[in-house]
Amino acid sequence: MSSAFNEENGPQPPKLLKAPMEIIATLRQLLQYHDPLIIQFHERNQRFQSYVVEIDRDRSRIALDEVIPSDGERFFKQGEGFSVEAFRDGVRIAWKCEHSVQLGQHDGAPCYWAPLPTEVIYHQRRSAFRATLKQTDLVRIVLSGDKLREPLPGHLLDISATGCKLRFAGDLSQQLQNGQVHERLVAQLPFGAMTTAVELRHVHYEPKVDATFVGTRFFRINGLEQRQVERFVYQLQREARRTESD
Repeated sequence: MSSAFNEENGPQPPKLLKAPMEIIATLRQLLQYHDPLIIQFHERNQRFQSYVVEIDRDRSRIALDEVIPSDGERFFKQGEGFSVEAFRDGVRIAWKCEHSVQLGQHDGAPCYWAPLPTEVIYHQRRSAFRATLKQTDLVRIVLSGDKLREPLPGHLLDISATGCKLRFAGDLSQQLQNGQVHERLVAQLPFGAMTTAVELRHVHYEPKVDATFVGTRFFRINGLEQRQVERFVYQLQREARRTESD
């Protein structure tokens, strides 16, 4: 296997981030890529979903979107403490909030302002490096198979040796469901088209951007396709390292 997937990219022990700059940089990724947050109030079993919609560095606070289901707003208003968990590129990001949040607005929409966390758990758990594509360099894809009435065009957002994340325009949550296997994902990689089957692992429609995001795992990928994936991920990893060094 390519050196891009050696042990240094394997599961790592959890890190506890305490430096404000590290915490802000980590939360900014959740904001930029619109990753869902899992919110659980202390002493309650129900889980809720929200998003980071703003980071106010000057006032050391972050804005959380309205929670789903909406009855979580009642617990916010009651001042109950809660824990937050999110996942980005195979990393578990988690923190706790013991303080009351404040109802406010961001860009004309309701939000909840919470204090910037003083500690964040950062746990790299994926064994394969996942490369994120720049918004200007997104790869076109087409998903098709026996379960779809017609091929679905979209874009590749990120990719690893084991799977990838896709974005489709509109609400496809009725057509695409967790656990489905689709026979043909065609990705127009820089050095040629790659075709492989994929299993859908996480399907989420985001109405604010009118797009469906799909996390997939490559299904019974053959040797040629695997080498194409590894070559592309290694290329993206090398470009990312060069950008960081610049």
